[in-house]
Amino acid sequence: MSPTPSESAPDSAEFEAAEPGPAPIKAVPLRHPGQWIAAVIILILAGLFIYGAATNDAYRWSTYADYLFDTRIIEAAGWTLALTVLAMILGVVLGVIFAVMRLSSNPVLRSVAWLYLWVFRGTPVYVQLVLWGLFGSIYKQIDLGIPFGPQFFHIDVQAINAAFLFAVIGLGLNEAAYMAEIVRAGIASVNEGQMEASVALGMTWTQTMRRVVLPQAMRVIIPPTGNELISMLKTTSLVTAIPFSLELYGRQRDISSLNFQPIPMLLVASTWYLAVTSILMIGQHYLEKHYSKGASRMLSDDQLAELARAEATEGGR
Repeated sequence: MSPTPSESAPDSAEFEAAEPGPAPIKAVPLRHPGQWIAAVIILILAGLFIYGAATNDAYRWSTYADYLFDTRIIEAAGWTLALTVLAMILGVVLGVIFAVMRLSSNPVLRSVAWLYLWVFRGTPVYVQLVLWGLFGSIYKQIDLGIPFGPQFFHIDVQAINAAFLFAVIGLGLNEAAYMAEIVRAGIASVNEGQMEASVALGMTWTQTMRRVVLPQAMRVIIPPTGNELISMLKTTSLVTAIPFSLELYGRQRDISSLNFQPIPMLLVASTWYLAVTSILMIGQHYLEKHYSKGASRMLSDDQLAELARAEATEGGR
């Protein structure tokens, strides 16, 4: 009597269970002794530098401690922040305008925007600030009115003390040339199909830019804009060319000219620059994280939890 198929062929599940699986692989990470040696050498050199700086009398650490939280230095940090924020606001607003002009189909607008960028990106910012400091010598007065007719207002430039205003204008106009290219690159990174779809839905050009293009372009615009903001904070040290000396670099230079200790005063200013820059870098990180939502293929913890609940619900059905 021949055996039945069920008796002759063992169950596939039992066969798979009986068959031994492959042994687990024990991966041993590759050792890099050179990295450890380099790390030890760097730590030793860093320790020697710190020890040498701490025991070097030229740094005058006592003077550094005395002036680090001096009222004049804190006020100077406030002026530096004011210059940075106002100049960046002016630069961003003008940068968006010139970026739109660069992308315009009007040849006159494109030419004007290109000429502006050519001038302000092609000349050093220090030279531009020196010229703004000489604005009163170039234009002694500003009159607005109708030629040979009524005059609406008159400004005597030499009579006003507008060093801070000229500093903001000089920094802002220079920054606008760079922000224009950043914004233009961000807008160009958005697929043209997005704009075509917006037009098909009946949106105006302004609505398309505000609701569709700019939110997507922000992922490209935010990182270099944050770098420009940090760079602007340090560029404010050049406004002494106007001259405006109430910001950090100008104030520490005035104090060091009295106590004849420039090294600790420069360290004080550098410490404040580093502190403010660190805060701006943290803000930039969270801003980039906010605008990069949906750009990464990696799911967040909340998205993974929602996906698991959805799969559990489907399985229960």
